[in-house]
Order: sequence, then C-alpha cells, then structure tokens
Amino acid sequence: MRKEDKKQLIDSLVTQLTENNNFYLADVSTLNAADTSKLRRMCFNRGIQLRVVKNTLLKKAMEAVDKEFEGLDVALKGHSSLMFAEAGNAPAKLIKEFRKKQEYPKLKAAYIEEMIYVGDNQLEFLAAIKSKNELIADVVALLQSPVKNVVSALQSGGNNLTGILKTLSERPE
Repeated sequence: MRKEDKKQLIDSLVTQLTENNNFYLADVSTLNAADTSKLRRMCFNRGIQLRVVKNTLLKKAMEAVDKEFEGLDVALKGHSSLMFAEAGNAPAKLIKEFRKKQEYPKLKAAYIEEMIYVGDNQLEFLAAIKSKNELIADVVALLQSPVKNVVSALQSGGNNLTGILKTLSERPE
C-alpha cells in the first residue's frame, strides 16, 4: 500500500472516530465469505457500519483524535473490524444474535460514550445496556402513566356521576 493511500485511510478513520461516540472492535477473521456477507448484510440493515482495518493504521488514527482511547491498545492485535453505530448496544445485540449459530465474531473491545470495555466477556453486559432512545421512551412511558390513570379515572367517574344523576331524576318523589 502506498503512503498516500495509508494517509487517506487514516484520515477517513480519524473522521469516523471523531464523528461517532460508539464503536466496537471485533474479530471476524475465521468467517468464510458467505458468513461475512451475511454479517455485512445484517449490519447494513441495522444501520451499523462494518469496516475491516489494519491495527497500525487504526492506532495512528486514534492518536490523531482528541478522545481518550487508552486501554484499547490491548485489543489491537490480530484481525480487527470496526463497527460504528448510533446506538451503543446495537453492535452487541447483532454479534450476540449472529453467534447463536457460530462462534464468531468475537468482541475484542468497545468504546461507548467515552467508556471502554475490553474482552468478549463484556458482550452480555453491552447487549443489555439501553440505548439513549430506549431510555427516553422509558421516561416518557413513566411520565404518561400517571396522566393516563387520572384521565381514565375522570372518564369513569363522569359516567358514574351521570348515571347517578339520571337515576335520581327518574326516581318518583
């Protein structure tokens, strides 16, 4: 690879690392062509960008970005693939689902909202983390619950009140 090509790859990695707050490092080296194609298709359908990178180029890109990637150095060995996603748990859920039928891909590390998780043993935890949108939906549901109860109580009470008034008005004196 020419020096200009390496520089261009590093620059594109720097851009992606700067723009994304969530990415995963995974090992997909043992997947055959059909499985790799299936994984890429699944990533595309879920809005996850999968990119195979050279560790040395990724390390140089990380050094050029103004974020703390300390601790990810141990994961930069062997074959590496980057998975970028908006939701911090999306790649973990995808890897977990994909591994129901086979052993790979292996999670090497994850960088989620300035937190670093290293090792494949973190996969269950990362898949269980709620994304920002899921947390917002939970808060909205909690806020709506008391309002719905009050509205339903008022509606049912109104029916009871009109029924009582009607009965009283029809009662002979």
